Amino acid sequence: MLSQLRDLDLQLLRLFVTVVECGGFSAAQGELGLSQPSISIQMAKLETRLGYRLCERGKGGFRLTPKGEHLLQSTRRLLVAIESFRNEARGVADKLLGEVRLGLSEALDERVLAQLSDAIRRFRQRNEAVTLELVTTTPAELERQLLQDRLHLAIGYFAGTQAALEHVPLFSEPQGLYCGVGHPVFDDPSASRESLADADQVHHPYRFIADDEPLQASRSSARSEQMDGSLAFILSGQHIGYLPRHIAAPWLERGRLRELLPEELGFDVAFSLTRHRGRRPGEAEEAFAADLLAAFASDASD
Repeated sequence: MLSQLRDLDLQLLRLFVTVVECGGFSAAQGELGLSQPSISIQMAKLETRLGYRLCERGKGGFRLTPKGEHLLQSTRRLLVAIESFRNEARGVADKLLGEVRLGLSEALDERVLAQLSDAIRRFRQRNEAVTLELVTTTPAELERQLLQDRLHLAIGYFAGTQAALEHVPLFSEPQGLYCGVGHPVFDDPSASRESLADADQVHHPYRFIADDEPLQASRSSARSEQMDGSLAFILSGQHIGYLPRHIAAPWLERGRLRELLPEELGFDVAFSLTRHRGRRPGEAEEAFAADLLAAFASDASD
């Protein structure tokens, strides 16, 4: 009785199918490269392993038994499945699989989104079947999710104080200090750093960039961790605050915002591609990270 399928059994089953397809032992000699007695011995081995007779051979010619007919159909299905498995196994050898979760800082510039789109295009041109997930959130949450292994990669600005995180520079984002229509300094051409020192400035509860801001708030009654909240406070005309220049640009064009002392109080924030250095990256993550770096490097060289 055949309780385990071995390589020898597969060889015998393939021989059996060939004999049937050729119409008998004699006709199968050329196809198998074996003599008729050798084929007969191999068929007898298979029947012994199975515990039942597969065919009748003699003066009446070659004919399958009912059990032989049943085994023929089962064997053909088995051989098709084995070939399908081989093709799939070969195809996976150089194919990227799995998922990659990328975190993004909020309110990215259109040019940055174009670079990200280019990286996705590059990745999708690879031999892959990968699920990509993009998560947009605050820098604080990006860092937390990286440390908790809930994200594979993140594009954002970070303090650089977490030893567990590895940073690769990507681009810089220009920041400016702004006030809105109705603020006392909006129409004051003589506004200076000293005159702004006591202005009510929007405070971010979680700011990696606070120490880099040229104007440090002496007082603040407005708090927001999100960019939209900061913008709303500044547009109210009651607060000043820092914004990325690409966020402020359309409001500047409408005359709703004014940038204060851009040469003196503007500064750049460094964004990086960040990952957890203690976790071994998968092939798909490595490939996507390479495509991100290539896309941003390509744009920087244009």
